[in-house]
Amino acid sequence: MSYHFRKSVRTLATAAALLAGVSFAHSAYAIDITQQISDIEKHPAPGPNGEPATLASDLKLTPEEIEQIKAKHAKAAIVMHYTASDWAKAQMAGQKKALDELGIEIVAVTDAGYRAEQQVADIESVMALKPDIMISVPAEQSATAAAYKKAAEAGIKIVFLDQTGAGMQAGKDYVSLVSSDNRGMGKVAALLMAQALEGKGEVGLIPHASDLFATKERVVGFKEAIKDFPDIKVVEESGVGGPNFAGEAERVASAMLTAHPTLNGIWAVWDVPTEGVLSAARSVGASTDLVITTCDLGVNISLDMAKKGYVKGTGSQRPYGAGYAEGILAGYALLGKEAPPYVVLPALAVTRDNLLEAWPLSNGDQAPGILTSAMN
Repeated sequence: MSYHFRKSVRTLATAAALLAGVSFAHSAYAIDITQQISDIEKHPAPGPNGEPATLASDLKLTPEEIEQIKAKHAKAAIVMHYTASDWAKAQMAGQKKALDELGIEIVAVTDAGYRAEQQVADIESVMALKPDIMISVPAEQSATAAAYKKAAEAGIKIVFLDQTGAGMQAGKDYVSLVSSDNRGMGKVAALLMAQALEGKGEVGLIPHASDLFATKERVVGFKEAIKDFPDIKVVEESGVGGPNFAGEAERVASAMLTAHPTLNGIWAVWDVPTEGVLSAARSVGASTDLVITTCDLGVNISLDMAKKGYVKGTGSQRPYGAGYAEGILAGYALLGKEAPPYVVLPALAVTRDNLLEAWPLSNGDQAPGILTSAMN
């Protein structure tokens, strides 16, 4: 019997059944949004170099392989770009769960504060601990590449999340790249925006001002999907670079709402910038008809959704499952087992209608009490 993601990563069939419970109001436009979202979940986009997407649920370790991994008494380091968000916490919870199940000791967890120079220093510090495995998301591709290559040359097996160091090759410089279907997430957020606006409106976009493959894909996906709604116009696009993503997004959103009095929709690239958009909307007294959609599923945006606020939906990642997949791929590396170059978790469409059911699919645990209370 193969060991795989029965408990930690739900199947597409489960996701499809969950989606069927989401109610999409009838509207004048002729696009079947429910079917579109179902298709997106079943057909994730390829990787940054055109790599075919392998679903995380297809990763498998046999009981015999697990025992072989445990016998190695291996060590792992988790080198994050930042750790403060709900997404990062769920991601690391999944990593730790899988590594614990495989008997791999975590010897370091670092937070670069989204600064490439700090991450380079973190990599150098971690190397001194001689881990067998490094699980990492680069804060920036080019500036960190030399440090990652140095670690790989030292024999450390690297599992990347969302993007790799520039110029690095799967199977040679790193084990595998794990990501959510970020293009699909952007498409889902656009479709939920169109549904809430009933196919007509003016919207502003707040992307990530970075070369991060994952967040760039979200913007691509949003724009691709929104083109199917000719009566929805993107009137402004202004990015945020961090590290204070919420504060920057609040300033950008305030300026958008002032410059475009008829603006009735804002999309932000993930939940932390969206928190800034919410603050801006509340500060300027924006109409309750303003529609906000995003990607990811943090507590604060979910709380607004639960209270029937501005946030109408999100194309969420499944960070707990992604972290778990990274841990399983660490096992692949220790065995010398061939790993797929690009491993994906499908987008998850979340509205208020399925918020409580979707929460564990994204974050790996039951929805916090503050959300269940807000739904009543």
